[in-house]
Amino acid sequence: MKIVPTTEGTEAPRAGAKRKPFYTHTYFQVLFAIVVGSLIGHFAPQTGQALRPFGDGFIRLVKMIIPPVIFLTIVTGIAGMRDLRAVARVAGKTFGYFLFFSTLALIVGLITANVIRPGAGIHAKIGAAGEYSASVAGYIGKAHESSVTEFVLNIIPDTFVSALTTGNILQALFVAILTGIGLALMGERGARVYDVLEEISAVAFRIVAILMKAAPIGAFGAMAFTVGKYGASSLADLATLVVTFYLTAIVFVVVILGVVGRLAGFSILRLIAYLRAELLLVLGTSSSESALPSLMAKMEQAGCPKSIVGLVVPMGYSFNLDGTNIYMTLAALFIAQAYDIHLSFGQQILLLGMAMLSSKGAAGVTGAGFITLAATLSILPTIPVAGIALILGVDRFMSECRSLTNFIGNAVATIVVARWEGVLDRDRLAQALGAHGSGLAAPPVIPE
Repeated sequence: MKIVPTTEGTEAPRAGAKRKPFYTHTYFQVLFAIVVGSLIGHFAPQTGQALRPFGDGFIRLVKMIIPPVIFLTIVTGIAGMRDLRAVARVAGKTFGYFLFFSTLALIVGLITANVIRPGAGIHAKIGAAGEYSASVAGYIGKAHESSVTEFVLNIIPDTFVSALTTGNILQALFVAILTGIGLALMGERGARVYDVLEEISAVAFRIVAILMKAAPIGAFGAMAFTVGKYGASSLADLATLVVTFYLTAIVFVVVILGVVGRLAGFSILRLIAYLRAELLLVLGTSSSESALPSLMAKMEQAGCPKSIVGLVVPMGYSFNLDGTNIYMTLAALFIAQAYDIHLSFGQQILLLGMAMLSSKGAAGVTGAGFITLAATLSILPTIPVAGIALILGVDRFMSECRSLTNFIGNAVATIVVARWEGVLDRDRLAQALGAHGSGLAAPPVIPE
């Protein structure tokens, strides 16, 4: 028996079929939870902050299932392909795509900062950030611990099993690729193990479906805490930066990724509508990881083979962070402008290169973008790393936009790579995007 993705939630309603009430759709429940959580956080800040465990608990539940989902999807995907040259080809195309668009996102942030100059006129003093040193000390400390060597070594887990227990996406990816290659080389003996893993994969995705029932509760708690702790008023002083970042991200998604989608044969707006439940979940939790399992299921439902989804999506969560890259160069130049520090063209190119290196491995976890920004500034002595204190108050609000942009970028990448390989089921893609979906993805199921 072969596991196939269900089309539940993606089929167009049949004529005469009774429509489900709108309030039963997950996207509506998540949106309602975000609104209610925001209101509680605004009018009762203490209560909002006390609701944080709901958001943290849901994210921990999802992170619990992410390593086994990645492991099972990649292993069965690679083992099912059999041709290891095809695996290498897909991986090469994927890295090439990631490298190009990650660099493009950094350049877009750099150009935007130079044109709009959101930090000009603040005239901050070098010593003024000292009072915030306690707040940013943790971020700076983590940034100093980051290096290319540490990043590479951290891909290798302490043990085979620890790759599936630490929550490190890259370690799970590394072990899964090795296991998938091993199964592919075993021939018929590996086929028996492959069948068992496919059955276990169905169980894992069924667990995902159960956990996603709690998505509205998680979004409610996370949004109530965010608004309750930081408050909408914290946006006022740095409104130019926040608005500039959001507008830049929107332009990147609609224009740049929109053109990519058009060339690949789909509409970016229809893709966003198809993933609306997942995007609302990412918005509510400020973490793209919260919707990673659902994204993988939705991409399979949209006609992308499991082998492509299993490689592109997990790799994208560490190497294809368009939103984070836009934020990196935009925020770095904002800090320089705020301190009246002029950066030459050569220094900005150096900043671009350093940001390219430090952004790798920053998975979609809340605060990762802030840490990588600190890591970039710590390498460049021209801009004071303590200057990140200037944007600490609004970083949480920008984290949501970073996660949304990263999420959409990885969805686009999955479809594009599948099309490059000539394995994209265009009929299923058209059906999925035409129906838009009605909620978080249902799991793969075993047909009767």
